[in-house]
Amino acid sequence: MLKLLTPCRLGALELRNRVVMAPLTRCRTDNAGFVPTEMMARYYAQRAGAGLIISEGTIVSPQGRGYPFTPGIWSAEQVEGWRKVTVAVHAKNGLIFCQLWHCGRLSLPEYHPSGKPVAPSAINPDWKMYTPAGAMPTVTPHALNREEIAGIVADFAIAARNAIDAGFDGVEIHSSNGYLFHQFFSRCSNTRDDEYGGSHENRARIFFEVLDAIGQYLPMNRVGFRLNPMLNRFHGLVVDEDTVPMWEYIVRRANDYGLAYLHLTEPLSPKQIANTPHALADVGAHFRSLATMPIITNGALDREKGEARLQNDLCDAVAYGQAWIANPDLVERFSASQELNAADPTTFYQGGEQGYLDYPIKNR
Repeated sequence: MLKLLTPCRLGALELRNRVVMAPLTRCRTDNAGFVPTEMMARYYAQRAGAGLIISEGTIVSPQGRGYPFTPGIWSAEQVEGWRKVTVAVHAKNGLIFCQLWHCGRLSLPEYHPSGKPVAPSAINPDWKMYTPAGAMPTVTPHALNREEIAGIVADFAIAARNAIDAGFDGVEIHSSNGYLFHQFFSRCSNTRDDEYGGSHENRARIFFEVLDAIGQYLPMNRVGFRLNPMLNRFHGLVVDEDTVPMWEYIVRRANDYGLAYLHLTEPLSPKQIANTPHALADVGAHFRSLATMPIITNGALDREKGEARLQNDLCDAVAYGQAWIANPDLVERFSASQELNAADPTTFYQGGEQGYLDYPIKNR
């Protein structure tokens, strides 16, 4: 039997298989309150055969928005909307975590009353952000002060409490892919000279303050976090000689928390880290010996590559993205060695049921 199809434990959870559904932004929350919809409940329920579903990035506060039609988890209405999702997933014996997200400077002025997104430092990432009308350029963000940072920490704690109230089995902190926490971690986006900048300890401070705050509402063995240390020349960030030591510091310190898992992203292609002297070609292999918590690996993997990583003890579970979009019965297809549906990128963010609920399902 494929190891992908065997049970495993991540923190407090016993997964029936090791095929995780990665967090996938789909831009289907097309209502004024950013409330999860009945259509979303059907979408997640279709994919409840995953060992664990990690929800799409879910915004912790209005300030955290960066994209259109992404769901939130700060209001009672949003909690009720998410409860319909978790009930639908649990009815099919699935497990689901909520990914908690703040976009930081990867945002647009239209989402902020002040006209400025927020970030550790006032440095424009010089990126183009998705909108239904086409890509729009980022602006120079507002540098957060201490009081505003404390407010963000509180927002994450409230979001974690709301996630549990909504019926999620745990939460994942989105500390990856160039968003707020990643912006604090990286020297090119954090030039602060206070207790949130400079040293490894200082640049990681907000992340661990959030972990401590979340611990008021749920045990740490129901909390995971995501890192993408080799994000390079993307979202305004680069890999430099400090990247690996910084991320090593984060992982070693996170070991003390007894977390459910560490979710690591591999480079999507050799081009991503080409001509980058301090890059890691295999992120999981490097961090496996450092992390005492289970590892979920992610990054353009197919069934065979995911299975090989498990067999080589580089991870405990494998997260798939586009494969889950196009194959709601992915676990069954892996088990039967069936051909996979191809995902249609034109429908990833367009809204509606097309490319969302209508992919063929062979095995149910």
